[in-house]
Amino acid sequence: MYAGAAEEVSGCYPAAMAHPIRTVLFDLDGTLLDSIELILGGFREMMRRHHGEVPQDDVWLRGIGTPLAKQIAELATDAEQAEAMRETFAAYNVANHDAFAGPYSGVTEVVETLHAAGINLGIVTSKRRIGAFRGLRRMGMTDWFGAVVAADDVERPKPHAQPVHQALDLLGADAASAVFIGDSTHDMESGRAAGVRTGAVLWGPFTRASLAVHEPTWWFDHPDELLSVLMP
Repeated sequence: MYAGAAEEVSGCYPAAMAHPIRTVLFDLDGTLLDSIELILGGFREMMRRHHGEVPQDDVWLRGIGTPLAKQIAELATDAEQAEAMRETFAAYNVANHDAFAGPYSGVTEVVETLHAAGINLGIVTSKRRIGAFRGLRRMGMTDWFGAVVAADDVERPKPHAQPVHQALDLLGADAASAVFIGDSTHDMESGRAAGVRTGAVLWGPFTRASLAVHEPTWWFDHPDELLSVLMP
């Protein structure tokens, strides 16, 4: 969001603009949960152990927002190594999760306010379900979301539209009154494909330039700015 004010992107979903927001879907990592260093630590440990070298962090950052299995498959030599890499990454995540992951400053108050206002809330994440709920427990948000759609809940995860559609179905919500808030290009693609408005947050690892090509409906520089757009 520029200069602290919500900005509509002209031409985005003109039929939906007249509808008030009744449903807010959030990505998890990089949007609500500050877990980027945890993810990068797991990547470094995995690559060091199974490849003997650690590439630059941007190799992994480019894939954040897509399922772990897809990212590992692109780095593994075969299925056996891919499974071993996944186990290493998972073990690191479990051992270090609560020390290196927690809510971004301000997001707890935003989500609590939206929940109290009766807004339908959902999570659409590329994490597996067990990891998603670990993150929600870490943030104290397990009771605030009426739908959680994880990578292992769908056949076609983000950037496909299916996870967003599934979350809307679980909430009994329609696309015209919904918005998907995320930090990655994959979030923006998924939301646009599903026909919902999108909000790009800039406190995650993706740059404004990389997100701009997907024409998010709104930009947010800080969690405090979310309420000016999302509250009824």
